[in-house]
Amino acid sequence: MKLGSKFIINKIRMKQLSAAAVRSLEQTGEALKTEVQQAQVIPRDTGNLQGESFSVDCKDSRRGKVRLVHSAPYARRVYFNPDGMKFHKQTWTTKSKLTGKELKHDGNPNARDHWYEDWLPGGSKQDFCAKAFKRFYRRNAGLK
Repeated sequence: MKLGSKFIINKIRMKQLSAAAVRSLEQTGEALKTEVQQAQVIPRDTGNLQGESFSVDCKDSRRGKVRLVHSAPYARRVYFNPDGMKFHKQTWTTKSKLTGKELKHDGNPNARDHWYEDWLPGGSKQDFCAKAFKRFYRRNAGLK
């Protein structure tokens, strides 16, 4: 008795699944950025560190990498060596240097250094990215 097998690889579907994985990774990066912002853990003074200088870099997503980037020059110092930093956790006011008027700023109540610790291995939200990727991949790949 002889048995034989023949495999036919659906190249079109393989490309679709690969594209779905790349798109899902990019969406996971965006979801993590939003999650970190909503957790209000990034120290806030002017809002630059969690606003316009905070982005998701997807240029290597085809190779399986996305990065959350803080492009403000002081981000590394605040994250790793915050000695003497004020983590404004409630609302505070300052005087404008231009107009002399009082300016009201909102703080982040959970602000701290090492603000990504919750999402790293061993953190309380360590499975966030895996779950988000799974959810996005199922949707993007057309799976149930």
